[in-house]
Amino acid sequence: MAKNIQSLERAAAMLRLLAGGERRLGLSDIASSLDLAKGTAHGILRTLQAEGFVEQDAASGRYQLGAELLRLGNSYLDVHELRARALVWTDDLARSSGESVHLGVLHQHGVLIVHHVFRPDDSRQVLEVGAMQPLHSTALGKVLSAFDPVAHTEALEVDRKAFTPRTVTDVQEFESLLDHTRARGWAADVEETWEGVAAVAAPIHDRRRMPVGAIAITGAVERVCNDGELRSDLVAAVRDCARAVSRDLGAGRF
Repeated sequence: MAKNIQSLERAAAMLRLLAGGERRLGLSDIASSLDLAKGTAHGILRTLQAEGFVEQDAASGRYQLGAELLRLGNSYLDVHELRARALVWTDDLARSSGESVHLGVLHQHGVLIVHHVFRPDDSRQVLEVGAMQPLHSTALGKVLSAFDPVAHTEALEVDRKAFTPRTVTDVQEFESLLDHTRARGWAADVEETWEGVAAVAAPIHDRRRMPVGAIAITGAVERVCNDGELRSDLVAAVRDCARAVSRDLGAGRF
């Protein structure tokens, strides 16, 4: 059996580390996090920097992901059938709801955001394509866990961290929540992952009626909820959008 190439494994770990943080990381931070000698870490960083996968801030000397990764990621996303089928529908959903729309798929024990439509106003927003969301606390993650057996298993295996006082971490309570999600066909996240933020998500199915992703509307609690409950018009809108994308994928009417 062929052995893995250690330098590539270390480079991949380094990219994941940089992708997981909300700030730039220094050489010492990277080396200690990956249990590498500074010289080894610096050599890998220089190589990744030369290829455009990592950038170094001139003022602080800290590192962040480079533009070449975004180019490669967009190349992948351009051929991703789910994203291609959802583009028009998610644009319409953001425009009609007035809120941000996310398209997510199961990936490495979490939800990978493969498409993000900004809230249609002039506010400053950050593109979240490529970001990971937890399975147990987000609307996208819960709806995938409810309808996808693989996501369900992974949600039970991971550490269900309490992000806010409203996060459900108990196994039995989480299973009950998933049962409720299956029964009504959509999932909610009202300040369970981020304070002040609420979301509603619905599953997308393919021609075999298998869950292949989910769509969510996300926004401030005061806009997305009425008296602590998600607005019924937004629930209906995200479900209609998910059904439309599912039909485009061959799922038929349901």
